[in-house]
Amino acid sequence: MRALRLFAERDLRLTDIEPPPPPAAGEVQLRIRAIALNHIDLWGFRGMAFAKRTLPITVGVEAVGEVAALGEGVSALALGTRVVPYGALVCGTCPACRAGRENLCENVKGLRGFHVDGFAQEYVNVPARLCVPVPDGVKTEDAATTAVTYATVQHMLFDNAKLQPGETIIVHAAGSGIGTIAVKMAKSLGCTVIGTIGSEAKRAQAEALGVDHVVNYTDDRFEAVARRVTKKVGVDVVFEHVGASTWAGSLLSLKMGGRLVTCGSTSGVSAETNLMMLFQRQLKLMGSFGSPLHCLGEGLAKMAEGITPVIDCVLPLERFGEGLERLETRKVFGKVVVTL
Repeated sequence: MRALRLFAERDLRLTDIEPPPPPAAGEVQLRIRAIALNHIDLWGFRGMAFAKRTLPITVGVEAVGEVAALGEGVSALALGTRVVPYGALVCGTCPACRAGRENLCENVKGLRGFHVDGFAQEYVNVPARLCVPVPDGVKTEDAATTAVTYATVQHMLFDNAKLQPGETIIVHAAGSGIGTIAVKMAKSLGCTVIGTIGSEAKRAQAEALGVDHVVNYTDDRFEAVARRVTKKVGVDVVFEHVGASTWAGSLLSLKMGGRLVTCGSTSGVSAETNLMMLFQRQLKLMGSFGSPLHCLGEGLAKMAEGITPVIDCVLPLERFGEGLERLETRKVFGKVVVTL
């Protein structure tokens, strides 16, 4: 079968490998139909794996597939069912997993496409317990964006930041994969959205997406816009994933008791924090990584309700590298999806 394998840093090759064996007890075999690209794919491509891994490795962290074979004891899924697989190999038995907080698993064995073989191959065996059915009416290409993008945003905005209807929120990198989804989810609640962009080329797209106040952070100070929009009160929530270059401004933008949730650091991993401002203004800073399994189902439900992803482009597997290049040069607006 075909598989996209990383042999060394920045050395991706489409090659033939042996298909997986029949699924073991409790597993299903998926025919992968599409994968979606994320910055974590870029990290792996650049050799930035944060744990030991053995190359070559099949890439692809986020995917959708169809059940092609059932292992012994699997009754909850039927052949042909479209499902989204959870990318982390979590144990399912530790206290965190039993509490439905799988992204805090104490015995995780790695992330597919990053530490172990991922989904950019035609067939993959996965535990049935880590597969979430795709509702009827949801497009396959849209469903490919669930496990990382939708679930991450769902966890950030609602499990962590507790975003409420009518609040004011800053969404950084509003044209990114998670940024576009954060905007759409916030607007579905009637929130006022201040969205940052990195180039004027994305302004019209951000406005069409529903961003109320678009700020090109290369030219204007978004914190000044936030103060003006809120009449110097500050915003309720900041959706942060840029890192060092926006950190100080994000803290300045928050109201008393405001909440900042972050899942990324694409502009740098270290930033100074004014501790007096932190405690005097009683700010709440939350780190968020991945999501619990329940967020996949919640994300798919929102797709079924019409909160669909913004798709930048759909590419065949042979052009996976072009998708990574679009991510790396920040040419994307929305998600890059790769079909098999």
